[in-house]
Amino acid sequence: MENYKKEFIDFMIECEVLKFGDFVTKSGRKTPFFVNTGFYRTGSQLSRLGKYYAKAIRGSFGDDFDVLFGPAYKGIPLSVATSMALSDEGVDVKYCSNRKEVKDHGDTGILLGSPIKDGDRVVIIEDVTTAGTSIEETLPIIKAQGDVNVLGLVVSVDRCERGKGEKSALVEISEKYGLKTTAIVTMNEVVEYLYNREINGKLIIDDKLKAAIDDYYKIYGVK
Repeated sequence: MENYKKEFIDFMIECEVLKFGDFVTKSGRKTPFFVNTGFYRTGSQLSRLGKYYAKAIRGSFGDDFDVLFGPAYKGIPLSVATSMALSDEGVDVKYCSNRKEVKDHGDTGILLGSPIKDGDRVVIIEDVTTAGTSIEETLPIIKAQGDVNVLGLVVSVDRCERGKGEKSALVEISEKYGLKTTAIVTMNEVVEYLYNREINGKLIIDDKLKAAIDDYYKIYGVK
Protein backbone atom coordinates (compact mmCIF):
# COMPACT_ATOMS: atom_id res chain seq x y z
CA MET A 1 0.00 0.00 0.00
CA GLU A 2 1.32 3.44 -0.92
CA ASN A 3 2.46 5.66 1.95
CA TYR A 4 -0.04 8.42 1.16
CA LYS A 5 -2.88 5.93 1.68
CA LYS A 6 -1.52 4.96 5.09
CA GLU A 7 -1.19 8.65 5.93
CA PHE A 8 -4.76 9.25 4.82
CA ILE A 9 -6.11 6.43 7.01
CA ASP A 10 -4.21 7.85 10.02
CA PHE A 11 -5.61 11.27 9.09
CA MET A 12 -9.21 9.99 9.08
CA ILE A 13 -8.74 8.45 12.53
CA GLU A 14 -7.11 11.63 13.83
CA CYS A 15 -10.02 13.77 12.58
CA GLU A 16 -12.64 11.26 13.84
CA VAL A 17 -13.97 11.00 10.30
CA LEU A 18 -13.63 7.22 10.28
CA LYS A 19 -15.50 5.71 13.21
CA PHE A 20 -16.25 2.20 14.38
CA GLY A 21 -19.36 1.17 16.31
CA ASP A 22 -23.04 0.76 15.41
CA PHE A 23 -24.30 2.97 12.60
CA VAL A 24 -26.97 3.04 9.89
CA THR A 25 -26.07 4.19 6.37
CA LYS A 26 -28.23 6.42 4.18
CA SER A 27 -29.36 3.27 2.37
CA GLY A 28 -30.51 1.74 5.67
CA ARG A 29 -27.71 -0.76 6.25
CA LYS A 30 -26.55 -1.42 9.82
CA THR A 31 -22.79 -1.07 9.65
CA PRO A 32 -19.89 -1.37 12.13
CA PHE A 33 -18.00 1.50 10.49
CA PHE A 34 -18.90 4.92 9.18
CA VAL A 35 -17.15 7.67 7.22
CA ASN A 36 -18.33 11.23 7.77
CA THR A 37 -16.36 13.92 5.95
CA GLY A 38 -18.38 16.52 7.84
CA PHE A 39 -15.89 16.01 10.67
CA TYR A 40 -13.12 17.75 8.73
CA ARG A 41 -13.59 21.03 10.53
CA THR A 42 -10.49 23.22 10.29
CA GLY A 43 -8.67 24.97 7.51
CA SER A 44 -5.59 22.79 7.94
CA GLN A 45 -7.67 19.61 7.83
CA LEU A 46 -9.46 20.68 4.66
CA SER A 47 -6.13 21.66 3.12
CA ARG A 48 -4.70 18.19 3.79
CA LEU A 49 -7.89 16.51 2.59
CA GLY A 50 -7.76 18.43 -0.68
CA LYS A 51 -4.19 17.23 -1.26
CA TYR A 52 -5.19 13.58 -0.79
CA TYR A 53 -8.11 13.98 -3.20
CA ALA A 54 -5.85 15.79 -5.68
CA LYS A 55 -3.39 12.88 -5.62
CA ALA A 56 -6.14 10.35 -6.26
CA ILE A 57 -7.66 12.46 -9.05
CA ARG A 58 -4.39 13.05 -10.87
CA GLY A 59 -3.54 9.36 -10.53
CA SER A 60 -6.75 8.33 -12.27
CA PHE A 61 -7.75 11.27 -14.47
CA GLY A 62 -4.52 13.16 -14.98
CA ASP A 63 -4.79 16.91 -15.48
CA ASP A 64 -7.01 16.83 -18.56
CA PHE A 65 -10.36 18.05 -17.21
CA ASP A 66 -12.06 21.39 -16.71
CA VAL A 67 -14.52 21.23 -13.80
CA LEU A 68 -14.58 19.57 -10.39
CA PHE A 69 -18.23 19.11 -9.40
CA GLY A 70 -19.16 18.57 -5.74
CA PRO A 71 -22.82 17.67 -5.08
CA ALA A 72 -24.49 19.59 -2.24
CA TYR A 73 -23.92 19.64 0.58
CA LYS A 74 -20.76 17.74 1.53
CA GLY A 75 -19.35 17.96 -1.98
CA ILE A 76 -19.20 21.76 -1.80
CA PRO A 77 -16.18 22.06 0.56
CA LEU A 78 -14.62 18.98 -1.07
CA SER A 79 -14.67 20.59 -4.51
CA VAL A 80 -13.31 23.89 -3.17
CA ALA A 81 -10.50 22.33 -1.10
CA THR A 82 -9.44 19.99 -3.88
CA SER A 83 -9.50 22.62 -6.62
CA MET A 84 -7.22 24.74 -4.41
CA ALA A 85 -4.89 21.77 -3.86
CA LEU A 86 -4.77 21.12 -7.59
CA SER A 87 -3.96 24.79 -8.17
CA ASP A 88 -1.01 24.50 -5.79
CA GLU A 89 0.24 21.69 -8.05
CA GLY A 90 -0.12 23.84 -11.18
CA VAL A 91 -3.47 22.40 -12.31
CA ASP A 92 -6.07 25.17 -12.47
CA VAL A 93 -9.59 23.74 -12.73
CA LYS A 94 -12.97 25.29 -12.00
CA TYR A 95 -15.14 24.16 -9.11
CA CYS A 96 -18.91 23.84 -9.28
CA SER A 97 -21.68 22.61 -6.97
CA ASN A 98 -25.44 22.49 -7.07
CA ARG A 99 -27.92 24.19 -4.79
CA LYS A 100 -30.58 22.08 -3.11
CA GLU A 101 -33.15 24.66 -4.20
CA VAL A 102 -33.05 26.77 -7.37
CA LYS A 103 -32.26 30.40 -6.57
CA ASP A 104 -34.85 32.74 -8.11
CA HIS A 105 -33.25 36.13 -7.35
CA GLY A 106 -29.92 37.86 -7.91
CA ASP A 107 -27.55 35.31 -9.43
CA THR A 108 -30.30 32.86 -10.31
CA GLY A 109 -29.99 29.17 -11.10
CA ILE A 110 -29.14 25.87 -9.49
CA LEU A 111 -25.33 26.08 -9.59
CA LEU A 112 -22.68 27.56 -7.31
CA GLY A 113 -19.20 28.39 -8.50
CA SER A 114 -18.33 28.11 -12.17
CA PRO A 115 -20.99 27.63 -14.82
CA ILE A 116 -20.74 24.42 -16.84
CA LYS A 117 -20.74 24.82 -20.60
CA ASP A 118 -20.67 22.71 -23.77
CA GLY A 119 -17.48 20.73 -24.09
CA ASP A 120 -16.51 20.85 -20.42
CA ARG A 121 -14.89 17.71 -19.01
CA VAL A 122 -16.20 17.12 -15.51
CA VAL A 123 -14.98 15.00 -12.59
CA ILE A 124 -17.48 14.49 -9.74
CA ILE A 125 -16.13 14.49 -6.19
CA GLU A 126 -17.99 12.93 -3.25
CA ASP A 127 -17.29 11.62 0.23
CA VAL A 128 -18.54 8.02 0.14
CA THR A 129 -20.86 6.12 -2.18
CA THR A 130 -22.77 3.15 -0.74
CA ALA A 131 -25.67 2.54 -3.12
CA GLY A 132 -25.12 5.09 -5.90
CA THR A 133 -28.19 7.15 -4.99
CA SER A 134 -26.40 10.50 -5.04
CA ILE A 135 -24.93 10.04 -8.51
CA GLU A 136 -28.42 9.40 -9.90
CA GLU A 137 -29.44 12.82 -8.63
CA THR A 138 -26.25 14.57 -9.68
CA LEU A 139 -25.80 13.45 -13.29
CA PRO A 140 -29.08 14.94 -14.60
CA ILE A 141 -28.14 18.31 -13.07
CA ILE A 142 -24.77 18.29 -14.83
CA LYS A 143 -26.12 16.98 -18.13
CA ALA A 144 -28.83 19.66 -18.15
CA GLN A 145 -26.12 22.32 -18.49
CA GLY A 146 -25.18 21.34 -22.03
CA ASP A 147 -23.08 18.92 -24.04
CA VAL A 148 -20.88 17.96 -21.10
CA ASN A 149 -18.44 15.07 -20.85
CA VAL A 150 -18.59 13.58 -17.34
CA LEU A 151 -15.33 11.68 -17.03
CA GLY A 152 -15.80 10.01 -13.69
CA LEU A 153 -16.25 10.00 -9.94
CA VAL A 154 -13.76 10.15 -7.07
CA VAL A 155 -14.65 9.36 -3.45
CA SER A 156 -12.58 9.32 -0.29
CA VAL A 157 -13.35 5.73 0.70
CA ASP A 158 -14.64 2.86 -1.42
CA ARG A 159 -16.74 0.85 1.06
CA CYS A 160 -16.25 -2.26 -1.13
CA GLU A 161 -19.84 -3.40 -0.77
CA ARG A 162 -22.77 -4.14 -3.00
CA GLY A 163 -24.72 -1.32 -4.52
CA LYS A 164 -28.23 -2.18 -5.68
CA GLY A 165 -27.22 -5.51 -7.20
CA GLU A 166 -24.40 -7.97 -6.63
CA LYS A 167 -21.56 -5.71 -7.78
CA SER A 168 -19.95 -2.91 -5.82
CA ALA A 169 -21.59 0.50 -5.93
CA LEU A 170 -18.62 2.03 -7.76
CA VAL A 171 -18.58 -0.78 -10.35
CA GLU A 172 -22.34 -0.39 -10.86
CA ILE A 173 -21.92 3.34 -11.41
CA SER A 174 -19.04 2.76 -13.80
CA GLU A 175 -20.98 0.23 -15.88
CA LYS A 176 -24.35 2.00 -15.83
CA TYR A 177 -23.10 5.48 -16.70
CA GLY A 178 -19.82 4.73 -18.46
CA LEU A 179 -17.81 6.59 -15.83
CA LYS A 180 -14.39 5.89 -14.44
CA THR A 181 -14.51 5.60 -10.64
CA THR A 182 -11.73 5.79 -8.07
CA ALA A 183 -11.13 6.31 -4.35
CA ILE A 184 -8.30 7.56 -2.17
CA VAL A 185 -8.48 4.26 -0.26
CA THR A 186 -10.69 1.18 -0.16
CA MET A 187 -12.22 -0.22 3.00
CA ASN A 188 -10.25 -3.40 2.40
CA GLU A 189 -7.05 -1.33 2.62
CA VAL A 190 -8.33 0.41 5.74
CA VAL A 191 -9.05 -2.86 7.54
CA GLU A 192 -5.77 -4.40 6.43
CA TYR A 193 -3.82 -1.40 7.72
CA LEU A 194 -5.67 -0.89 11.01
CA TYR A 195 -6.16 -4.49 12.16
CA ASN A 196 -4.17 -5.02 15.37
CA ARG A 197 -2.54 -1.60 14.92
CA GLU A 198 -2.35 0.98 17.69
CA ILE A 199 -2.68 4.67 16.93
CA ASN A 200 -1.86 7.05 19.78
CA GLY A 201 -1.83 4.08 22.16
CA LYS A 202 -5.26 2.82 21.14
CA LEU A 203 -5.93 -0.43 19.27
CA ILE A 204 -8.29 0.54 16.46
CA ILE A 205 -9.49 -2.80 15.05
CA ASP A 206 -9.24 -5.70 17.48
CA ASP A 207 -10.40 -9.29 16.88
CA LYS A 208 -13.98 -8.56 17.98
CA LEU A 209 -14.37 -5.57 15.65
CA LYS A 210 -12.66 -7.44 12.82
CA ALA A 211 -15.23 -10.25 13.24
CA ALA A 212 -18.08 -7.71 13.10
CA ILE A 213 -16.67 -6.19 9.91
CA ASP A 214 -16.25 -9.66 8.39
CA ASP A 215 -19.88 -10.48 9.28
CA TYR A 216 -21.03 -7.25 7.63
CA TYR A 217 -19.23 -8.15 4.42
CA LYS A 218 -20.78 -11.63 4.46
CA ILE A 219 -24.09 -9.82 3.95
CA TYR A 220 -23.15 -6.78 1.90
CA GLY A 221 -19.79 -7.68 0.45
CA VAL A 222 -19.22 -8.09 -3.27
CA LYS A 223 -19.60 -11.67 -4.40
